[in-house]
Amino acid sequence: MPPDITALLSLQERDLRLQELRKELKRIPMEQELARKRLAAHQAAVDDAKASLQENEVAIKGVELDIGTRKESISRLKTQQFETKKNEEYQALGVKVTHYSQDIDGLETRELELMEKSDELKTLLAEAEIAYARTKGGVDEEVEMLQKRADQFSREAESLEGERKQLLVGIEEDTISIYERLLDKLGSPVVVEITRERQCLGCHVKATPATMVRVQAGKELVNCENCGRILYPQ
Repeated sequence: MPPDITALLSLQERDLRLQELRKELKRIPMEQELARKRLAAHQAAVDDAKASLQENEVAIKGVELDIGTRKESISRLKTQQFETKKNEEYQALGVKVTHYSQDIDGLETRELELMEKSDELKTLLAEAEIAYARTKGGVDEEVEMLQKRADQFSREAESLEGERKQLLVGIEEDTISIYERLLDKLGSPVVVEITRERQCLGCHVKATPATMVRVQAGKELVNCENCGRILYPQ
């Protein structure tokens, strides 16, 4: 086979690995983002539970304030009853006292309901926080592991790029140009075997007898008529 084929196969070996590494380096940040999104969903659940609990606590304080206001009103009305000498006015004040007392009964019932709800919301918040903590540990570990893998792949890719540059020095410029053009167009591999049955192992289309003769002669670089890949004999 032509001397450049051996050099191109060595170059291609690096390019195949570089191709894999680049795919991995592109995929890893996406996997990290998916992991962070899982954690974000749990964080959102914690935030929602906290917001619901806070809203409920505000409602309880509002009810307590209303109860206090009505108790003050009752105290004031009873003082007025004590001071009044008119029976009709005394009875009218008594009606208001009864009304406020009924309001207090309803508000105290509402307060109990809100306090029960508060207990439920505290339980939900605790469960959400536990789920978040459990998920955070797993996500942090996963993101760190992926980052270590990305760093390792980056170092390997850098090393392969160096080896690639050294290999290019010994290859003719025209050959490099053909190889690089095919690599950009098709991706690796671009240097492939042609079988004894004349089948290109890049596109699996059968080559012509004339192409097979040229490949076997080993005097030149021969391209597949169908896909353009560089052929070498099996």
